[in-house]
Amino acid sequence: MTIALSSIGQSVKTESFRVSGNCGMCKSKIEKAAKDAGATVASWNVETKSLTVSYNSASTNAARIQQKIAAVGYDNAGAKATDESYNKLHGCCKYDRTAGTEKDKAACCSGENEKCCTGDKDCCKNHGDDAKADCCKDGKCAKEGEGASCCKKAD
Repeated sequence: MTIALSSIGQSVKTESFRVSGNCGMCKSKIEKAAKDAGATVASWNVETKSLTVSYNSASTNAARIQQKIAAVGYDNAGAKATDESYNKLHGCCKYDRTAGTEKDKAACCSGENEKCCTGDKDCCKNHGDDAKADCCKDGKCAKEGEGASCCKKAD
């Protein structure tokens, strides 16, 4: 009876977000960090650099998981690793810290998302080192009116 009552009101959430890394060693560290932060399931794809996590929202959240991953040296969509933690990574795990930002910005203004952006495709510029530009949500341009003035409806 106690077990049944303790599960009431708990919500399992599943989310995916980008995490920089290179290899199988990175995969192990990223997934372990996510689980240490409360994820019940964590699976990082080395090809796509995407981490999918499931967690109980009553005990953790995506931000906490992202912070824990950054603490072990991996930049991600919600948190940037410190130089100190990044420098502790094994040589094969040291990813290019600038490439991910540019790639994410380019993805915001390409393909099916291109119609969301202004004619000169500058919706993703001037966002510093953010992992994703403000106009992007989950790799797609945000809808107009959601605080993303850089994205507009197609003409």
